[in-house]
Amino acid sequence: MSAVAIAREQTARIARLNDLARSAMGVACTAVATVGFRSLSASDQSCVRELIETFDAFDEDNDPHGERDFGAIYQLGDGRWTTERPRLLDDERERVFWKLDYYDRDLRFGSEDAANPAVTRRVLTIMLADEY
Repeated sequence: MSAVAIAREQTARIARLNDLARSAMGVACTAVATVGFRSLSASDQSCVRELIETFDAFDEDNDPHGERDFGAIYQLGDGRWTTERPRLLDDERERVFWKLDYYDRDLRFGSEDAANPAVTRRVLTIMLADEY
């Protein structure tokens, strides 16, 4: 297998593990939320978490490496939450980012191999965009 094929397979494995981490927050990863995100109402937090769990709006802008490790959720002016970027800035009330980071099993250092769950723990951080 060529080095390019190996790199592609490793990226695909990381993406699958990240999909699992998002869909099973707190089980397949450690989920943390910033103070700003936690200041949202319980209902808003729940809506955002659900959209993160089912997130599939990946594109070149938010996923240039194909690892599916970052995304944005938008609150529209009418209060609804969506994964679609509003067409007009005035239509956006709030923006939340989520991102996955890869650590060693003790959560002390970065992981040496994000494609290997035996040596990697994923941490999903949810934050308001202005906290990034």
